[in-house]
Amino acid sequence: MIERCLWSDHVELPRRPAVPLPSSTDVAIIGGGYTGLAAARTLARAGTDVTVLERYHLGWGASGRNGGFVLQGYKPEMEELARMVGPDRARRMFQLTLDAMRLLEGLIAEEGIACDFTCCGAVTLAAKPGHLPGLEQSGRFLRQELGYETELLSREDMGREIGSARYHGALLDPGGCSLQPAKYVRGLGLAAERAGARLLEDTEVTRVRQVAGGFEVGTSRGVMRAREVLAATNGYTPAALGRLRRRVIPIGSYIIATKPLGEDLARRLIPKGRVMSDTKNLLYYFRLSPDGRMVFGGRASFTPASTRRSAAILASGMREVFPELTGTAIEYAWSGKVAYPMDHLPHAGRLDGVHYSMGYCGHGVALATYLGTRMGEVLLGTSELPDLGGKSFKAIPLFNGFPWFLPFLGGYYRTRDWLS
Repeated sequence: MIERCLWSDHVELPRRPAVPLPSSTDVAIIGGGYTGLAAARTLARAGTDVTVLERYHLGWGASGRNGGFVLQGYKPEMEELARMVGPDRARRMFQLTLDAMRLLEGLIAEEGIACDFTCCGAVTLAAKPGHLPGLEQSGRFLRQELGYETELLSREDMGREIGSARYHGALLDPGGCSLQPAKYVRGLGLAAERAGARLLEDTEVTRVRQVAGGFEVGTSRGVMRAREVLAATNGYTPAALGRLRRRVIPIGSYIIATKPLGEDLARRLIPKGRVMSDTKNLLYYFRLSPDGRMVFGGRASFTPASTRRSAAILASGMREVFPELTGTAIEYAWSGKVAYPMDHLPHAGRLDGVHYSMGYCGHGVALATYLGTRMGEVLLGTSELPDLGGKSFKAIPLFNGFPWFLPFLGGYYRTRDWLS
């Protein structure tokens, strides 16, 4: 096993030559992931001088490390969201996620991004018998209140979807899609570059200070002026954006990938190639990679842990779900950070003059692309801020960027899973 991301190992990320830091730019975007690159593409296509500042290389964070699931909805179930924000606003917010998926698919087609995008369907698996009525209720709400069709699967139906006896039924979403994350972020970066965006890698932002006429942005390569700043950093928000950093909790998500399984075994395990996740709070999520590996992820640890130790925990879980994989070599293991605000909803807006979009809670592939595009339009003055529930983006009490409380949170969710 190598402690390396499968996705980036199967795509050649262009290494851009170091260019001088400009003395000024219209818009400085901090973060070279989906949000920042989508915003940069939008701004550059309109003729704005835009500079993306990425500490490492484009897609180094969650944008190049995630599971590649492209799904409707948010972290809260839609019925819960309707209770949080009201039914009318919940309908609009749900439609926003469908619009996000369509925008993503259209962008991939328009820019010719080869990223193994496929609408394969998504399956949410009942980890315990008592979880199936909740899935049934969720499907009923989606159909009756939102006009969105899903299919409830009984335990007897499961053999057509998964080669495992571990689960007790499921909810099938035929509209779910998947892609190869590193290929997508590479293509999105090239699209932004073709539009005229300036992409600066290996450039760490060390301070952001509001001054007359805009901002002074300090970096590891010098200081530049910017008329506007967009923070697109999600779970990697730096100390230079301290007030935003205190509003999102970075939580580690871990993934392993097996050796290629061969077509027969791969199709026995996931016959229709769908993306899957279960109903636990500390959930597992898994899929087949384009080259036929089992890619298996989850919240393996809420404490600082080595990738190797987390991989061992995930491997045990994978073999519990798929006993046929006992003895199958794990060839890759990696981790990344998702970002959770207090209300488990994404937020986009402006704080201390800095525009931002972050807090995707593991639902960021489509949402980050969409909200990055929309924030680009906001900066151009051609769009209003998206309606994401109207909740204030609150600072998290007793949190200054280091999530010291995660071990307690992990214990709480493990207990809930045990009791459910």
